[in-house]
Amino acid sequence: MRSLIFALALSAAIPQAHAADLIGFWDKPQHGGNSFNRLPPDQVYFDALRGYGATWVRLSYDKWKPEKRDFLIGTADKYDGLVASDVKTLKQVLDRADKAGLKVVIAPLSLPGMRWAQNNDKKFDGRLWKDKAYWAQAAAFWRDLAAELKDHPAVAGYNIVNEPAPEKGNGLAEHADPAAMKAWYDKQKDSASDLPAFYETVIKAIREVDPTTPVMADAGWYAAADAFSYWPSKLTDERVLYSFHMYEPYAATSAPNMKREKPYQYPGMVPYGDVEQKWDAERVKAYLAQPVEWADSHGIARNRVVAGEFGCMRRLPFCTQYLEDVLAPLDADKLHWAFYSFREDAWDGMDYELGAGKVNWKYWEAQEKNEPDPVKRKSTSEFAPISKRLAASK
Repeated sequence: MRSLIFALALSAAIPQAHAADLIGFWDKPQHGGNSFNRLPPDQVYFDALRGYGATWVRLSYDKWKPEKRDFLIGTADKYDGLVASDVKTLKQVLDRADKAGLKVVIAPLSLPGMRWAQNNDKKFDGRLWKDKAYWAQAAAFWRDLAAELKDHPAVAGYNIVNEPAPEKGNGLAEHADPAAMKAWYDKQKDSASDLPAFYETVIKAIREVDPTTPVMADAGWYAAADAFSYWPSKLTDERVLYSFHMYEPYAATSAPNMKREKPYQYPGMVPYGDVEQKWDAERVKAYLAQPVEWADSHGIARNRVVAGEFGCMRRLPFCTQYLEDVLAPLDADKLHWAFYSFREDAWDGMDYELGAGKVNWKYWEAQEKNEPDPVKRKSTSEFAPISKRLAASK
């Protein structure tokens, strides 16, 4: 009996392995992909991503069929508790990722007061950034979700919200200079548009039920790499990963560029903010240095900085070079990254395994019928800048 009591006391004194591993997973560079699929990914999907050498997946569930209006939260108009059947579906997907050996970062596209535009008739929903009542609902949602997921072995992070934009239509131009960003934030501090304060509120709620799982905080203006510029300090919690997304220069890398009579080229002169600039490898490197320099100046280790998304329209002739030019500085700075996107069944534009050609018509037929995507994937030269790095990390 005495030995049993000693054993129980010893086990109570030793931190659980899952809790100890959560932040430790991020101590060295982790490379993965984004999953933004319309159907919950199956085992083959996760096994394939892991097979390339990925170690993590940034998982969004907002395209999955919900029990009510919005997946998990019921409705973005008023949060009253998690939807049990949606929680069950999410946990089943997490089980598959875990079986494949992948860590997962949960990345909601919608929160109470902020319904994702694609689920909102293409309209931006900024209620969250106008009324702190939605802050309380968002905090309650995350408290509830963290309580459900805190012990799941696959979960390595909570990305509080994908691409927040409290600045949109609120007096700050996209890609404004740092001085203008700081002046704008000084006026917004403590208001419902105060993004760092919003994160502090949500993280505090998460920590009430889950003291260990890392949280991921996107920069403002849709997670722009230059949008940490106005943050006066790092967040209070020491288990925060600071995330940005990279699609700049967007006018060149995005799908609409394909439809222009004279598409913008890379390298080349491309509109950016309110000017036209030359974008090439050096310009990309300088742009991506901004979140790193911000982190360095605020005492944030580089292994706490994440390029949560990056990509370009795969059919653009320069896409492969662009991916290489983005990945080179990310790797030089030893940042975590996740490419956009892996085998997306709702949009083919950044599915590099499809090469540079048009997707098979069966892809669109499956969407119309809401059936699994039947198109076979393979490694391609367009995927090579990513796949060779994933393979090197095996």
